[in-house]
Amino acid sequence: MRPVLRFVPHLVAAALLAGCAAQPTEGPTVETGQVVGESGDPRNRARLHTELAGLYYSRGNMNVALEELRVAVAADANYALAYGMFGLVYMELKENALAEQNFDRALRLAPNEPDLNHNYGLYLCQTSREKESIKYFLQAIRNPLYRAPWRSYSAAGTCSMRVKNTKDADEFFQRALKMEPDEPGSLLQLGQIRYQQGRMEDARTLVSRHNKVVTPSAESLWLALRIERKAGQRAAEQSYATQLRRRYPASDELRKLQRGDFE
Repeated sequence: MRPVLRFVPHLVAAALLAGCAAQPTEGPTVETGQVVGESGDPRNRARLHTELAGLYYSRGNMNVALEELRVAVAADANYALAYGMFGLVYMELKENALAEQNFDRALRLAPNEPDLNHNYGLYLCQTSREKESIKYFLQAIRNPLYRAPWRSYSAAGTCSMRVKNTKDADEFFQRALKMEPDEPGSLLQLGQIRYQQGRMEDARTLVSRHNKVVTPSAESLWLALRIERKAGQRAAEQSYATQLRRRYPASDELRKLQRGDFE
């Protein structure tokens, strides 16, 4: 199974999220392209509409997200984050040519902006350009103002795993966990590497931490089950098998269990 990357836009301001909390089903108030309370400054209008687009994107409403982004770039045609958000929306819509065009424009306007570099790296990885993606994750990490460099280390590790570069992936995951010990993706995937290396105690520790930090996935339960099987811990193995059947009855991992395909 190829490691999966997920896009999470980091363009939504906390203040806007808090303002929307009282009406979670309706979303922000918008009237004919004018956000209630927005100032007349073009950059501020572009920022607010980009943040609104991020909210709609996160709720799966791509059409409204695109409308908000068109308002944003009409207000300020040089606002890089709007083009970065365009890239995410078009990527979600499988419009890769438009996604590429907008990511490119965003990075020409703000080549050192870490979220733009991170998201473009994810896009490259998802479009089978894994090796090319690494330099964008590293560019994001180099920015001293980056809020979450561990997520770029983790993504670089995932993309390295997709091209079977286990050595670099191992290093990237370790760096991510030094910065954020509970980063779920790094815990799980480094656990996979340790399992493949035959380091069962390390693998068990990593997957156990993962399953405490987040709800266990079919993938993490399957890894935990196989670790215990290798270690000869039949009771623990059966416990994970029971959880896998109960939580993920339609999963590929359960089908592998039923076939006895443990490797």
